[in-house]
Amino acid sequence: MEKMTYKYFKRDISWLSFNYRVLLEAKDASLPIYERIKFLSIYSSNLEEFYKVRVSGYHSSILKSIKKDKSIDKALETLMEINTEVTKQEKEYFHIFNEMILPTLKKENIILYQTEKVNDYHKAYIEKFFNEEVFPFLQPMIIQKGHIHSFIQDNRIYQAISLKRKRNNKTSNSKDETTYALMKIPQNQLPRFVMLPSIDGKHYIMFIDDVIKANLKSIFPGYEIIECYSIKISRDADFSVENVEQTDIAERILNNVRRRKIGAVTRFQYDKDMPDYFLEYLQEVYDIEDEELLSGNKYLNLSDLISLPNPVGDSLTQNLPKPLRVPEFEKNNSILSVLRKQDILLHFPYQSFDYLLRFLMQAAFDPKVLEIKVTQYRVAENSAVINSLISAAKNGKKVTVFVELKARFDEENNYLSSELMQQAGVKIIYSLPGLKVHAKLAYIRKRSNDPDEPIKGYAYLGTGNFNEKTARIYSDKGLLTSNRDIIVEIDEVFNILEGKGQSKVFQHLLVAQFNMIPEINAMIDREINHVQNGGKGRIVIKLNSLEDKSMINSLYRASEAGVEIDLIIRGICCLIPNQEFSKNIRITRIVDSYLEHSRIWYFYNMGEENLYLTSADWMSRNLHRRIEVAFPIFDAQIKREIIDILKIQLADNVSAVWVDEYLNNVFKRDGLTDDVNLVRSQRDTYEYLRGIKQ
Repeated sequence: MEKMTYKYFKRDISWLSFNYRVLLEAKDASLPIYERIKFLSIYSSNLEEFYKVRVSGYHSSILKSIKKDKSIDKALETLMEINTEVTKQEKEYFHIFNEMILPTLKKENIILYQTEKVNDYHKAYIEKFFNEEVFPFLQPMIIQKGHIHSFIQDNRIYQAISLKRKRNNKTSNSKDETTYALMKIPQNQLPRFVMLPSIDGKHYIMFIDDVIKANLKSIFPGYEIIECYSIKISRDADFSVENVEQTDIAERILNNVRRRKIGAVTRFQYDKDMPDYFLEYLQEVYDIEDEELLSGNKYLNLSDLISLPNPVGDSLTQNLPKPLRVPEFEKNNSILSVLRKQDILLHFPYQSFDYLLRFLMQAAFDPKVLEIKVTQYRVAENSAVINSLISAAKNGKKVTVFVELKARFDEENNYLSSELMQQAGVKIIYSLPGLKVHAKLAYIRKRSNDPDEPIKGYAYLGTGNFNEKTARIYSDKGLLTSNRDIIVEIDEVFNILEGKGQSKVFQHLLVAQFNMIPEINAMIDREINHVQNGGKGRIVIKLNSLEDKSMINSLYRASEAGVEIDLIIRGICCLIPNQEFSKNIRITRIVDSYLEHSRIWYFYNMGEENLYLTSADWMSRNLHRRIEVAFPIFDAQIKREIIDILKIQLADNVSAVWVDEYLNNVFKRDGLTDDVNLVRSQRDTYEYLRGIKQ
């Protein structure tokens, strides 16, 4: 029998399907209006990063070679496919914005002007605001072909203006020539939205773009204003640092971060109403290629919608429940003493992140604690986690922090926080050449006079970052434990990061670069064997992204063998369902108030139910170019909690969709009858945890 040829979705087209699912939340009339606006903002922000990082790779493939070859053609084809899909999505974006969001705001007596032509009673206010608050920050410049012009900054909105010099009667027969000017909107100094005086209970808001447009005559005296359109450039923000010595890596990364601001153009976005002659002029002046063009709407950078003023109040926003308390920690103020008796699993943001901060701070002051080791990937600005580690160092603890400087867009923040820690006596180890350290680990070693004492220390293993701010909106899990088997192996992971580890055979942890891939495949093969021997095979995998073809092939093989597989994939998913080789695989995607971020691997194993939590997605980069750690759940009660939550997520028929073989987001709620029990997994997870924990 001829072996079936496996197929895969394109990674970036799959990601666009996810971002479209984010956009669909803005259409949901059951959500408060400012929650819907938030999703418009997230969609735009996601897309901007996509062009900075992913699309830049296709441009690099095209521009690095003059001679056409198959790979260049393929890159160009994918780039065109991306731009076509984005253009289609952006059209729907503005349909939602103009036909759904703005009318709903108007019903709440909130009027967002979309013109520089305003009611008479606002004109004086706008002129005064412009003269006093805006004009001092403007730097208009005339642009001409063949001249060197100021650099167009990444992700900034500019207004491109065509002008004609006013003529007196003596020169009225002179040939009129168009003059072109460019002016950056000063977003660092001014808000994107300006609140205007309320009238008769109605609240008025105006784009700063339009405030400037309404006063162009003041900026260009002696000129007649012909046309004004918004433009924006996205620049390549991706870079790699390979085979760099530890002593050089910080400087190399920071230099690359600075160069990011002047990277190659990946997208030139412009108002779709701009006439061809105007666009062609700008293309020539700024050397913009056709494949870099992407038409947009009148208003660009609508990630700024997150800051749209809300003059009405909480009734128009999503009121999220307060984080739950953990009874074991409420009964005993000493987190370390609780962990000597049992493991505790924290569910963020359903439970408070404060417990992790208390864990670190108590370790900083506990006289029996000798040493603290932590991995840092993304931390909050003015981080309480960093403050705890600084306190520990000042209290005489030996503190070592592995700082991943290659965490994209957090490089500078990570470097600055590492400088603060170093000043306090914390030992800092920077990125490993060729690898990112993505594992979320903290290890606390305690003093022990008895070599046979079972408690050697404490550990935290998480699916998300040590970041108290994102922990309020990212759905993650973190295990606090004193399990000796786990502690010993975490110590070995840190030894590897410090360059002291040997070729360790991990018995419990799954560590990328060591045993992760073989162990995943072994567990998949075990499910296949159970089915082939007449038993049941069942796999549930929850990830942010699934892209690695070898892992997808293993799941295809399991499906062909009859293993029932449920995938809960938030973002990229290159596995194609509903094919002959994937008929036993279902893909669920959940988008709701919180960002689904935890990674969970479940294998039925004939009722033994093996369960792992991890920071690792099944992306080639995670499995082959990162240090990742997956950790087993041994405690029966904790295991049951996680499995129950997985069941709730799979039963979601409100916020969940099926991802079909065409990358469509098919809502599970479509076609439900009135007697079906509605399950909204994030809300129901909160209620589940409140029921078993309080």
